[in-house]
Amino acid sequence: MGIATQSIDGGFAEPVFNAQVVFRAIMDAMARPGIVQDLPKLAHPPAPLSATAGAVALSLCDNDTPVWLDPPLQAETPVRAWLGFHTGAPLANTPADAHFALIANPKEMAALDGFAQGTQEYPDRSTTLILLVGDLASGPSLLLEGPGIEKTSMIAPPGMPRHFVEQWKQNNQRFPRGVDIILAAPGSLSCLPRTTRIKSMEA
Repeated sequence: MGIATQSIDGGFAEPVFNAQVVFRAIMDAMARPGIVQDLPKLAHPPAPLSATAGAVALSLCDNDTPVWLDPPLQAETPVRAWLGFHTGAPLANTPADAHFALIANPKEMAALDGFAQGTQEYPDRSTTLILLVGDLASGPSLLLEGPGIEKTSMIAPPGMPRHFVEQWKQNNQRFPRGVDIILAAPGSLSCLPRTTRIKSMEA
């Protein structure tokens, strides 16, 4: 299959309806951090972009939202072509220029403070990171507290950066500035908005 065919195929079968389903799942997950939202396979992007991350990109990205791709995604011409065709989003030159960042290898990703943080006046001008993870339960446990969480919530995505909890504490301290994270796993997603506090369960 040629790159041209790959870039056209695999989008939403029902763009408006499918985008609404994904957007609602993301909004619910942002409102209740740590809750896992099931998501059917609505998009079929070229590898290594996952179906969940592809669906999130189709729902959120457009020609006004520069997207940063980490090296494994940037190296794949079909991925860049697919995103360009289906979203119209331009590729950001640096993480700091991105409205959204698609990260296929979270373990090696740039530090959180290297992405756009927004400003005190416009905190929404920050990067939302979409991390591709294998699941949400097999990694080191993260204890979540904060708005939208009754007492505590727990999530355990594998393959996160080594100093993620420390970086996230610094992200909290920049509030109202800071990044938000969408964890895209096969068939599900969960969110970590910047207001969420994270404690590592590794004593």
